[in-house]
Amino acid sequence: MKKVAVLMGSDSDWPVVRSACAQLDAFGIPYEAHIMSAHRSPALVAEFSGYARKNGFGVIICAAGLAAHLAGAVAANTTLPVIGIPMKGGAMDGLDALLATVQMPSGIPVATVALNGAKNAAILAAQILAVEDENLAAWLDAARRDMAVQLEEKDAALQTEV
Repeated sequence: MKKVAVLMGSDSDWPVVRSACAQLDAFGIPYEAHIMSAHRSPALVAEFSGYARKNGFGVIICAAGLAAHLAGAVAANTTLPVIGIPMKGGAMDGLDALLATVQMPSGIPVATVALNGAKNAAILAAQILAVEDENLAAWLDAARRDMAVQLEEKDAALQTEV
């Protein structure tokens, strides 16, 4: 199975990004987590991104706040799928990060999840990898069925109260 790279622009992103890693663990997907910045370590970002496919990665998740150019800088240096997690915070409470992550130029796409949407980033990464991994696809299908069952159980509990 291909690995997922989980990159964050700062260690302050880790409390949110940790949930992406936990979700990847639950799926049994190998990953590496690193701190690197599009602005403070651009050469490292370019090198990591440029060799990501050769180093066994299949998807790259990038979390960053404020200017949030990490996902874009990574996408500029690889043709692997890149998923951006815009982080809440700063003067605009994450709107700047959301816009910087989602507004990529034509030809350099970044899939973008919700503000602080680390768990969904991991699920999307799993879905991308599942295109070529039947076991992972089956696991995702089962997880969806379990979600539906849990919702039905919650609705049944609600119905006994109302």
